[in-house]
Order: sequence, then C-alpha cells, then structure tokens
Amino acid sequence: MTRTAVVLFNLGGPDRPEAVQPFLQNLFGDPAIIGLPGFLRLPLARLISKRRAKVAARIYEQMGGGSPLLPLTRAQAEALEAALADLGGARVFIAMRYWHPLADETARAVKDWGAARVILLPLYPQYSTTTTGSSLADWKRAAAAAGLVAETRAVCCYPMEAGLVEAQAALIRPALAEAAAKGKPRLLFSAHGLPEKVVLSGDPYQWQVEQTAAKVADALALPDLDWLVCYQSRVGPLKWIGPSTEAEIERAGRDGVPLVVVPIAFVSEHSETLVELDIEYAEKAHAAGVPAYHRVPALGTAAPFIAGLARLVREALARDTAIGGDGGQRLCPASCRRCAMAGA
Repeated sequence: MTRTAVVLFNLGGPDRPEAVQPFLQNLFGDPAIIGLPGFLRLPLARLISKRRAKVAARIYEQMGGGSPLLPLTRAQAEALEAALADLGGARVFIAMRYWHPLADETARAVKDWGAARVILLPLYPQYSTTTTGSSLADWKRAAAAAGLVAETRAVCCYPMEAGLVEAQAALIRPALAEAAAKGKPRLLFSAHGLPEKVVLSGDPYQWQVEQTAAKVADALALPDLDWLVCYQSRVGPLKWIGPSTEAEIERAGRDGVPLVVVPIAFVSEHSETLVELDIEYAEKAHAAGVPAYHRVPALGTAAPFIAGLARLVREALARDTAIGGDGGQRLCPASCRRCAMAGA
C-alpha cells in the first residue's frame, strides 16, 4: 500500500495567553511578511511583537484565551481523511506557519509515518506570496531538514473550486433572506487585506479573491444582487488594497441598506472573523446606522467544501507537475508575475 500524506497548511494561532508574543514574533519574523535582511528583520520582529502583544492578548481573551484555529483545522483534516478513505493509506497532517504544529514537527511526523507521496494543500483558497508562498518555502526547508524523501505535489490555489463555491453560496442564502426583512441587502465579500505594494509586485491574491467572489455571486443566481469585494485587518502605515470593509460599513449606513458579510478568504473561524467581524465591525455597523448586520459563517467542514478539497488531492496525485492550481492549470493572468506557477 502506497502511503500518501496530505499536509494542510494554515496560519496557526496562539493556543494560550503566553503564546501570543512568540506567535507574533514568528509572524513578523517571516521574510514574506517583512522583506528585510535577517539581521534587521528579526530584531524588528521582536520589537513589534512586544508592542502588539497586549492588544493581541485582549483579542484572544474574547475567544477564551487562545485561537480556535487548530481544533477547527483538525476537524477539517478528519473530514478530508474520511473523504479520501477509498485511496487506502492516506493520512492528513497539519502544518501551521507561525504556531504549533510547525512545519518542522509535521515533516518529521510525515517521515516517521513512512509516506511515499506528499500532497501539500493550503487552506488558503487564494494564493499569495505572504501565505501559501511562505508556507511552501517553509515546508521545503523543513522537509530537507527532516530528511523527508517523498514524491511531492503542491496545490497552489483553488479560488474557483466548485465545491468551495457551492458551500459558500449555501451559507450565504439564509443570511440574505434574513437581512431582506430590513430592505434590499448588500453583500460584502470581506478578505484579509495586503499592502498595495505586494499586489503591484505581481502577487495574484487580489485577482483571485475577486474571481472567488464573482463565482459565488453567480452561483447565488439572484437578479440585481448588490455585492462587492472589500478588505479588512489593515495594520501599519503602508497603503493597503481597498476598499476597506470599515469604509463599506460606513457607506451602507449612509445608504440605509442591511449588510451580509462573507469571510471570503477565511475557511475557518479565528480572530478576524470571531472578533473583528463579529464584534468590532458589528459595533461599527450599529454606530453607522446600518439597518441589519449579518455575518456568514466560514466554510469549516461544509460537505461540498471538503469534497472539493478531496478532488484537489486526487487531481494532484494524477498530474505530472510538482505544483498546480484547481484543475492543475495556471489560473492567473500574465500580470500576476508572482503566481506560483509562473515558472512551471
């Protein structure tokens, strides 16, 4: 029996209050996040993490003292493993980028299990150099350090995957119906933002987010649907891509329209959904006079989404290339110079 390890990539999050600062230090120490030489980046990461730790700790206090991301990712891993049971010898592992289980731990576990094939599957549907790109590079380093020798295939992105689109549309429909009691609702597809310079460098993230939103809007098949893409979680002095979710909440208040907010780039609940969207932005909506504010749940273990992930694994096993998107093909236009498949 050929043993196939599927490795799910995700951001990770502190599991207890004392883990907040080291988590932040790992985050800001990533060269994909702060592109400075190590001798500058690492001291800066320590400084930033110390300054942000208290504010971040208060955020995690609102979620019980730690991030729920790991248990939620474990549930996704279990569901995906069940969906791949017919392969025989398939096991799903988790590798978090900034907190345990880190890539080094997972690479050793995959080697010890005796995997002959490895499929790398990010839980970031839309590719960015700051998320999937960083995780792939870190895995390559960790696998080499562990002495893991296995046939490896990577899924770089799946912004228009049919199961994802179906699951997202199904979660949106009841929220739109409820919001309609207060008037014609506006649908906000809210994604984590990026500094504008990252996108201008050829990062495909914004283009892919827009494709996901358009596919989901089409799947809803509602005439005259009022929808748009916006971006949240801005930090630091740099100019970020827009429009911002906060600005769109304020505009909805001026327009007097109810809002349905979809975390379009997050497949699991974590601080950006449970605190930023559910608490902070809900308060902003109330203050702005938005008639109704409804937040759509993250995809989690929705059956069509898990089935879509299983299809991606099967496609990766069948193709010859080391990296590929949904269907194994490059999805991004030529302007996205930093697409994962640019050199494939």
